Amino acid sequence: MTFMVGDEFAIALSHLATQSDEIAKKAIFEGANIIADKIKSNLEGVLSEEATGELVASFGVTPIEKDKNGNWNTKIGFDGYDKDGVANQLKARVLESGSSKQPKRPFVRPAVNATKRQVVDKMGQVIDEEIKKLNL
Repeated sequence: MTFMVGDEFAIALSHLATQSDEIAKKAIFEGANIIADKIKSNLEGVLSEEATGELVASFGVTPIEKDKNGNWNTKIGFDGYDKDGVANQLKARVLESGSSKQPKRPFVRPAVNATKRQVVDKMGQVIDEEIKKLNL
């Protein structure tokens, strides 16, 4: 066990404080990519053979930004419209939840449930690695 006292400890904490935003962004990036990859894989599995690929192409992860409360976050979802002017978000929602004309074919919730533990572990690993790089 190592004990740091005095100036050495204060300097180490200072380095951690100045790097905390970058560490948080790296952890969020890694976690979001795990979930996004699983959602995309699940989506490809529920689409019909006649699918054009437009919905899959519209799927992505937004840049990581700080919200009004000072928290870092990102969004995973669908952007834009298909060639007929139908919002890709709407099409994804109908696949996930179904409609009066189409049974549900969930792909988001199963992906989130399947990767939750993996994402938490990966984010913790990234944070630990980044803190070790600071020699704390």
